[in-house]
Amino acid sequence: MKTVAIIQSRMGSSRLPGKVMADILGMPMISHVVKRVSRARRIDLVTVATSTHASDDPVAEYCAGAGIPCFRGSEEDVLDRIYRAADHFKADAVVRLTSDCPLHDPDVIDERVRILLEEDVDFVTGGLETTFPDGLDAAAFWMAVLERTWREATLRSDREHVTPYIFRNPERFRLRIVRLDEDLSHLRWTIDEPRDLEFVRAVYAHLGDTDFRMADILDLLQRHPELNRINAGISRNEGYFKSLEKDGPGRDVET
Repeated sequence: MKTVAIIQSRMGSSRLPGKVMADILGMPMISHVVKRVSRARRIDLVTVATSTHASDDPVAEYCAGAGIPCFRGSEEDVLDRIYRAADHFKADAVVRLTSDCPLHDPDVIDERVRILLEEDVDFVTGGLETTFPDGLDAAAFWMAVLERTWREATLRSDREHVTPYIFRNPERFRLRIVRLDEDLSHLRWTIDEPRDLEFVRAVYAHLGDTDFRMADILDLLQRHPELNRINAGISRNEGYFKSLEKDGPGRDVET
């Protein structure tokens, strides 16, 4: 039984180009992401999946130099990239994460994997209408679920964003939505815009490159509420909703 974390990563970003290599405490952001995901005890292998486009060479080169397993695949068809990466690394179960979330919590990841392994479910997530801060997204699912999604999903948004097809077909997949007692979805801990990067750098400036968790960040924000104002008011899942506007058959995207 092999559980593989796949961190999808690319340099392209309309609002903050090259963000995955942005400096945080003297290290590129992707380094912090890999380090934090690696602290999850139920993950057997942490990998990065980037594209074959030349613009993503810096990601692959950094991974090679740091000894991080890296798979390169389609730039546009991210579902295909993730599926082929999972197959390449011989995963039985997959945890999909993104490289623009340098505050990933290992405990959140471990809990998603525990539920997948111990309960009779196919897919574990915080859900589209999540109660978790934006930036703690982690979806755990079986390789068979990923393969079925890869074979059946045709909309461009499904191919680009990997898991929406699963959400829209609860009659085909056994979904488990994990919720917090308190709704923290208004908190923004991901990086899409310069203000987001400023916020995350402020968090690291206070907490350092330590094994801090969600509770530590919440405590910091309670003591320094002004930090929340740095990136307040930015829409969540803006990229996904924009992709819906361009939906159409997705098998003809670049592979």
